[in-house]
Amino acid sequence: MAATGFGADVRQILNGVEKRYNNAQTLRVQFTETYQVQGRRRQMESGELYLRKPGRMRWQYDRPQGKLFVSDGKFVYYFSPDTNRAEKMKLKETEDMRAPLAFLIGRLNFRDDFQEFRTRAEGGGTMITAIPKSDKAPYTEVSFVTAPDFTIRRLIVTGVDRSVLEFTFTNEARNPKIADSLFRFEPPRGAEFIDLSR
Repeated sequence: MAATGFGADVRQILNGVEKRYNNAQTLRVQFTETYQVQGRRRQMESGELYLRKPGRMRWQYDRPQGKLFVSDGKFVYYFSPDTNRAEKMKLKETEDMRAPLAFLIGRLNFRDDFQEFRTRAEGGGTMITAIPKSDKAPYTEVSFVTAPDFTIRRLIVTGVDRSVLEFTFTNEARNPKIADSLFRFEPPRGAEFIDLSR
């Protein structure tokens, strides 16, 4: 089925997803990530994602070991073990496609950000492709697969540069206890630190 407006089925699914995530205070989920640009796919990466209202998140990678992306709600911090370099940026200024996912809990409102929705069945769930209202968004479309319980199992973000960032989510836990320290970033000893937030 395809829908360009807000059909009954689409509205029900979007409402269910919003209710599930907006009512969560914290979220922990395992993820795999692939990134494709100019037709070339990078190696799959994986780890665990922690989210907490408002706007805090931690992408902790086990593949590659040590890679880290953290938001404290105001700034984002990124550490790459390959370069042994850490960077700090303002959350609202980063173009990193992981940053918008901080709003998965607490501020999810599809109708505010998207103007068109297309749906089709996929793997026992529903894939919804959403087209943003703003032509200033860093992506041209966002697709996600929802399960019958409204969990998001898969997320595909297509950038304006035609890059494709894809996540698969498993073992989701809603409202687990998550220590505040997970959202504080300390550069590893000996790492180069660059502050781009000034």
